[in-house]
Amino acid sequence: MKILVVDDQVLIREALRGVLKEVKGDATVLEASSCSQAMLVIAVHPDLELILLDLNLPDRDGFSVLAELGERYPAISVVVLSAQQDRDSVVRAFELGALAFIPKSGQLEVMVKALELVFAGHPYIPPEILARDQPLARQPDEKQPAANRPSGSPADLGLTKQQVKVLSLLLQAKSNKVIGRILNLAEPTVKNHVTAILKALKVSNRMEALIAVRELGWKLPPVSQS
Repeated sequence: MKILVVDDQVLIREALRGVLKEVKGDATVLEASSCSQAMLVIAVHPDLELILLDLNLPDRDGFSVLAELGERYPAISVVVLSAQQDRDSVVRAFELGALAFIPKSGQLEVMVKALELVFAGHPYIPPEILARDQPLARQPDEKQPAANRPSGSPADLGLTKQQVKVLSLLLQAKSNKVIGRILNLAEPTVKNHVTAILKALKVSNRMEALIAVRELGWKLPPVSQS
């Protein structure tokens, strides 16, 4: 497995290399200190599977980099690392396809646990973002407070087996294009399924869907990606 760490601070890259060796000892860890270097590394190593991306890069805004990675390299999972962990930044990162958001201010043990979840194919959101007593970000009309979410199984909410598969992949930060390829569906069909899923959960984006699924306690079956 090849992993790329993108951060302009040498000490951070060294620390992340140590954490990655602890969590995934057989991984090949590559490094880049800027967006331009990162793109060169990705071009040379098309078999990259994971990118750890700092949002504060010297040559570009990290969110624009995240958006470009999702568009050009949808098969590569991206974990955001950031010194800023305000709710809007976390929501935006997930909307752009991040698989996890790990605050740099967190303890080493937290980072290890977060990366273990990522390697197991699960997303990670800082616990404080998942706190039930905080309103979800970007809900100007406050249509659906977390406490009033629907209850029951996916079938109870009207989700088809195909939509459950789409939801499972959606929560792994797979883009619509990648979901379509895995499930042999046209991208417009995937978009329709995503719209139906968000409507059933009464949420407006991927991050809110993840929070809803966790609150509902659903254990979605894995989807074969061969």
